[in-house]
Amino acid sequence: MSRKSLSLSLSSPDATAALAARFASALGPGNVLLLQGDIGAGKTHFARALIQTLLTVPEDVPSPTFTLVQTYDTRSGELWHADLYRLTSPDEVIELGLVDAFEEAICLVEWPDRLADLFPESALMLEFELSQHEGHRSLKLSWSNPGWDHIVRTATS
Repeated sequence: MSRKSLSLSLSSPDATAALAARFASALGPGNVLLLQGDIGAGKTHFARALIQTLLTVPEDVPSPTFTLVQTYDTRSGELWHADLYRLTSPDEVIELGLVDAFEEAICLVEWPDRLADLFPESALMLEFELSQHEGHRSLKLSWSNPGWDHIVRTATS
């Protein structure tokens, strides 16, 4: 399967949040978004906005940097938000139950490089990059699963 990609420019944190909200409306169990980028590139901001969009009752959405995984019951099903930055082995991903969640929940995974060979091929990769302009971000989306074609087209148009 060939990989497809799309590059976007996000002009503000609000633009990032708006994109996340558009993605949120199209997601369901089994959808995995891998959020890659340096610290401060916008991964957690995107994840928080997406989660807030799906919650029926607003709640605080903390970064899972120390808890590793936060789960949420959303109107689109269970959602797992994982931050793998502190993991040292892919075995820890299995211990967290994240591999099973890839099949059963919506999953947002920050620092997906820690997955190693557990990397789900059907996932959508979002690579955030700081721009030279204050508040701007570059975002590259890439995927090989054709199921993402419509979701990406809808969320980015």
